[in-house]
Amino acid sequence: MREQAGRVLVVDDDHAVRDVVRRYLERAGYQVFLAGDGETALRSYAERRPDLIVLDLMLPGIGGLEVCRRVREHGPVPVVMLTALGEESDRVAGLELGADDYVVKPFSPRELVLRVSSVLRRATHAPPATQESIVDGSLVLDPAARRCTLEGTELSLTTREFDLLAHLMRHPRRAFTRAELLESVWGWNFGDQSTVTVHMRRLREKIESKPDRPDRISTVWGVGYRYDPEAG
Repeated sequence: MREQAGRVLVVDDDHAVRDVVRRYLERAGYQVFLAGDGETALRSYAERRPDLIVLDLMLPGIGGLEVCRRVREHGPVPVVMLTALGEESDRVAGLELGADDYVVKPFSPRELVLRVSSVLRRATHAPPATQESIVDGSLVLDPAARRCTLEGTELSLTTREFDLLAHLMRHPRRAFTRAELLESVWGWNFGDQSTVTVHMRRLREKIESKPDRPDRISTVWGVGYRYDPEAG
């Protein structure tokens, strides 16, 4: 795993949690910075510019959702949220703000390291599929540069949004179940399928002229989703 190592900011108000996460991440080769509240997290992010943030939602002062929103204002940075079992609405809100993954407390530190590794790998390594640009009318996706433009304007896509769109555009007119998308894009063979629903909604808001009546990303009732190229 050391070839995937990077700089990780761990934000949690529980000292014991911070210490355990730090030790496991450092064993995996990551450089780790710690913050116990939202204000410290934002200051550390500005000073350190980490490659990824492990972010607890329940923080004193500035909450985790607000921290996520503010760091997103400065550009994409992968975020893995830490949530409690009873915070489903907050998990959805975090995904809508652009979080790439979440881990539910109580959690396995080993699983968290695997999640961090997966998110960073997808954010920093080119996928093995073709690196040629994919063009659908005014929508252009460049896998090599990890850049997507619509009518010449670059879209601000999170790591997962970019990978999800790339997967759909590489397989036009094919219907995928949410479970299939979780496995292909997230690398999960388990997990909350509402994660896919949230990311689809965000994608539609960014690439569709009428997100409530999408032309490109269609819902296939009883199955999942399908990408329909503009050219038909």
